[in-house]
Amino acid sequence: MTNKSDLLAKLQLAIVEGDEERSREAAQACLDAGIAPLAAVETGLRDGLRIVGEQFERLEVFLPEMIMAAEAGNAVMEVLQPAIEASGQQATSPGTVIIGAAKGDIHTIGKSILAMLLRLAGFQVHDLGEDVAATTFLEKARSLKADIIAISALMTSTMPGQREVVNLLRDVGEREKHRVIVGGAPVTQEWADQIGADGYAETASGGVTLALRLLDS
Repeated sequence: MTNKSDLLAKLQLAIVEGDEERSREAAQACLDAGIAPLAAVETGLRDGLRIVGEQFERLEVFLPEMIMAAEAGNAVMEVLQPAIEASGQQATSPGTVIIGAAKGDIHTIGKSILAMLLRLAGFQVHDLGEDVAATTFLEKARSLKADIIAISALMTSTMPGQREVVNLLRDVGEREKHRVIVGGAPVTQEWADQIGADGYAETASGGVTLALRLLDS
């Protein structure tokens, strides 16, 4: 007889291998065995996606594998979400993140990977996309009561857009309400310090670690 830890391991492996059908079947098997749906999310789904994220950072897998794993995760949630709602429980979230590419910047791959990894870590993530004005960051952060504003810039010419967000928050007296983190190929810790951001991360996984640390503090 298959025990519960084996079922969770099978779910995790199906996620890592990006197999939607096996992931869906493994999620249903967990429910049929009496495993709490939140346990299946946190031990099977999130751990599987975390492994893929770490493999991506080590260049052991690439963007297509990340996308396949994410799609497998979505398939799992189609099975588990009704059970979670029926149980009256919800997974705890570390916080809410607004993320977008700075004004004038149309590069989205790195930002999208960070958004994906933040979701895997349990954050509520609202991706504003590319070429996001400082006022849009502010409005969305206000309306969603965001804990963190994450701004990417992939060109030196768009880095000032990150500073604009920090300055605008300061100008309207709301700088202390939101943590601001920045990243992107030309961005450095020195730049983050210069503009008054709360943190900088060189990699997407580092961005998740930074976000968790800032909210813990």
